[in-house]
Amino acid sequence: MGLLVDLTPLRLHPDFRRLWVGNALAGVGANLAATAISLQVYALTGSPFSVGLVGLFGLVPLVVLGLYGGAVVDTYDRRTVAIWGSVVMWLVAMLNVLQAALGNTNEWVLYGLVALNSAAFGVVSPARQAIYPRILERELLPAANSLSSLAMSTSMLLGPMAAGFLVDLSGYTVTYAADAALFVFAMWGLWRLAPVPPLTDGPRRVPGIRSVLDGLSYLAKRPNLRMSFLTDFCAMILAHPRALYPAIAAVALGGGARTVGILAAATAAGALVTSLLSGRLGGVRWQGRAVVLAVTGWGVSVAGFGFFVLAATRGWVDPTTALAGAVVMLALAGASDTISMVFRTTIVQAAAEDHMRGRLQGVFIVVVAGGPRLGDVLAGSLGELSLEWAALIGGVACVVALAGLVAAQRGFLRYDAHHPEP
Repeated sequence: MGLLVDLTPLRLHPDFRRLWVGNALAGVGANLAATAISLQVYALTGSPFSVGLVGLFGLVPLVVLGLYGGAVVDTYDRRTVAIWGSVVMWLVAMLNVLQAALGNTNEWVLYGLVALNSAAFGVVSPARQAIYPRILERELLPAANSLSSLAMSTSMLLGPMAAGFLVDLSGYTVTYAADAALFVFAMWGLWRLAPVPPLTDGPRRVPGIRSVLDGLSYLAKRPNLRMSFLTDFCAMILAHPRALYPAIAAVALGGGARTVGILAAATAAGALVTSLLSGRLGGVRWQGRAVVLAVTGWGVSVAGFGFFVLAATRGWVDPTTALAGAVVMLALAGASDTISMVFRTTIVQAAAEDHMRGRLQGVFIVVVAGGPRLGDVLAGSLGELSLEWAALIGGVACVVALAGLVAAQRGFLRYDAHHPEP
């Protein structure tokens, strides 16, 4: 097994290849738009808390539609569900272009568009993730998830950096238009896919509250699946400093939109390098232990980032040195997050039965995408109280909370990829 990322899923499966390419390009646009929205909100309000509210307005529809969308995915053709949800996301991208072109000065317009986009994403993402185990062999899932991480980290690297330069050079309208254009490729990958109807290996019911509750009940009785979610909550809620970037760039590091782009890209750079060197992750047997070590690395790295912010605001180091240290810490955080994501995703895909995959992927996307949004609110609130201490406190809290979880559920450390148990 080589060191570099395993390209076998791309070579052997054209459906996965098209989905991967489309998702990679659309991911660049999504990160570009997310950075532009945070910059636009901060430009309108000058408040880290207002930037954090972007996460809150994205969280509620994501939770509701993520859970319900998972039930829809378990009942209807997964390709069809993903296509319709993608159409809504593309329309939201076009509305972003329109509000910028009209010179919008009300941050509540942006909050509303974020909410609508999150609702659609809460349906699309579970459908996509539930498709992969149907078009790939189980032994290829770690490699496929590493490739997905590579696409995501590349988009997180290119998107924010491009947003910083595009907003400076061309304004918000052009920046949002680039997102809308790139998202077309994601819809192309889904359109070329054959139908993916539900299998008949378990009971199905018309989507409703009972179906959602069945999924949550299933998760409550599966400790390994449950821990794969809770460990990520520790990282993404308690130690997610993204909402602090505009204020940290302006106050502590003496920069603007480009500095925000550099900070956001640093995490992606660490994730990208790790994804490129992920060839041996497929051979890791004790994946629960790998998740715990990776989330610990995230918390320690975010605390290190917070230390450099504190050092800059206190005058212990100059802004240039602080920025360099912050970039290194965020790169290490990105590397840790990539390892965690690969194994958490693989555990959910491999250990869950097909008739529950949609609902579990709905919960998964609530955690993966909703956690950071809640983290944005928490970080923004802490930033209002003390910008210099916010990230450091979050990183330490992540490590402490993770230690408590592992002490309460030690069986997760014995999760065996050769014999996956939910």
